[in-house]
Amino acid sequence: MLQENQYKIQYRVMLARFRGKTICPSCKGTRLKREAGYVKIGGKSIMDLVDMPVSRLCDFFQTLTLSPQEQLAGKRLLHEIYMRLNLLVKVGLGYLTLNRLSNSLSGGESQRINLVTSLGSSLVGSLYVLDEPSIGLHSRDTGRLIEVLRQLQQLGNTVVVVEHDEEIMRAADHIIDIGPEAGRLGGQIVYEGSVSDLPPDSSSYTVRYLRGEETIEVPAVRRPWNSYIELKGCRANNLKGIDVKFPLHVLTVVSGVSGSGKSTLVRDVFYQALCRELGANNEVPGEFKSIGGDVKSIERVEFVDQNPIGKTTRSNPVTYIKAYDEIRKLYAEQPLSKQMGYTAGFFSFNSEGGRCEECKGEGTVTVEMQFMADLVLECEACHGKRFSQKALEVKFHEQTVSDVLNMTVDQALEFFTEHKQPKIAKRLKTLQDVGLGYVRLGQSSSTLSGGENQRVKLAYYLSLEKTAPTLFIFDEPTTGLHLHDINRLMQSLNALIGRGHTVVVIEHNLDVMKCADYMIDLGPEGGEQGGYVMATGTPEDIAQCEESYTAHYLKEKLNRK
Repeated sequence: MLQENQYKIQYRVMLARFRGKTICPSCKGTRLKREAGYVKIGGKSIMDLVDMPVSRLCDFFQTLTLSPQEQLAGKRLLHEIYMRLNLLVKVGLGYLTLNRLSNSLSGGESQRINLVTSLGSSLVGSLYVLDEPSIGLHSRDTGRLIEVLRQLQQLGNTVVVVEHDEEIMRAADHIIDIGPEAGRLGGQIVYEGSVSDLPPDSSSYTVRYLRGEETIEVPAVRRPWNSYIELKGCRANNLKGIDVKFPLHVLTVVSGVSGSGKSTLVRDVFYQALCRELGANNEVPGEFKSIGGDVKSIERVEFVDQNPIGKTTRSNPVTYIKAYDEIRKLYAEQPLSKQMGYTAGFFSFNSEGGRCEECKGEGTVTVEMQFMADLVLECEACHGKRFSQKALEVKFHEQTVSDVLNMTVDQALEFFTEHKQPKIAKRLKTLQDVGLGYVRLGQSSSTLSGGENQRVKLAYYLSLEKTAPTLFIFDEPTTGLHLHDINRLMQSLNALIGRGHTVVVIEHNLDVMKCADYMIDLGPEGGEQGGYVMATGTPEDIAQCEESYTAHYLKEKLNRK
């Protein structure tokens, strides 16, 4: 029955619950026939080579000894192979293997691989536009990335980078800064020129931070801690049987170069082990011996990732933080609504009633184009307003519910504060506090970046009045954030801790590290050479560890203060 009806989505979903992936018994996961393994170079088959980290593969080809005849045949090929592998190492991807699935790569990793492809082709006279290539990069690797970008430019190309990273901005020949604020208060060029000519008292946040007129302050004191959760014998992926303590009720930052094992330790072991301890139905945690300490001091654990906040295009920030429930109640209390018998449900675009039935409350209609990209057109019935004419006749101070959804968070906050709606204003204020004042209330979740989705989730937790002691885990929350927004983010994280919660952050950003109460630094390298605890303690303690790459850059940042 199920097999016969696989063309129906519900049957495919049901079958998927009873299916899983396993390694192929014939090829043992190599994806090649056994005969392919008979051909070897330097004693290694192609299967052995693609399983090596790129850094070790690069060394293999550099030290490969061949007969004179083999050298003659492979001279050009070996040069190309070594050059491209070396470029992967230079952009901080030496820990990857060549058989890594592309869908398991982060956005930053994919972008840097594309950059290596462009460099390997040795094109000249081209324009390269990169969107935040420093995502997921440690400060050491950012320096390497700058060298690669400079190499591209010296070949005779033009390189344009959209970036928030301070190191890359300081390395630029020319800066174009757009602002001064975000959303409707932005869109102006507030500075254009070189880093050496930055003017004092500028309206540009970028200029003020680069000149040191504004800074993210180092805390005067580090929060003390007594209770903690301890993991022993962590061996998942490249972790080397490490023992780690995570303090409670403080800000803990887990640092280290790309591929050193941060995500494995925090997400695959710590988070999954806590979920199991707290009775949540989650995946099997990565290999470890034991979890102990004050596990019973927390009641919930939340992994605040960058996945979309909703599963449909109707999902948006205002519904996620529950502010739209209050807005719907407000419109249901208007005189016309009471006269016509409209309830709060009438103003929902997720159910039938006041929504436009032509587009089902989306404001757009998707036209499938078979072998071409689908067309998304404005709904002809509601002209993008999402609601029926009946719902749009109800107004609050001359604004329809559609007008409210088209406001930015900043505009809506002004509007509802002015018209004395404290419940709505209080919830919207959390979005502004995390630096999302420029986002429209009804903006589809599918148009939000990973960093924006993460901050909407943070705003939701900040909006909750009373919650059980919770451990929050953030994976690189500074992704896509300007220095000014990082300052706001730190205030929001401190607000969570002030309410008795615990925050653990995986981060490369030095400004976040210097504000931590406790740090766990992994390294020394990525991949096979990573997975060791280099140092633990306050940022000042980490800065004293000479073997750690993080220490070198953190010491500079702390000395600047």
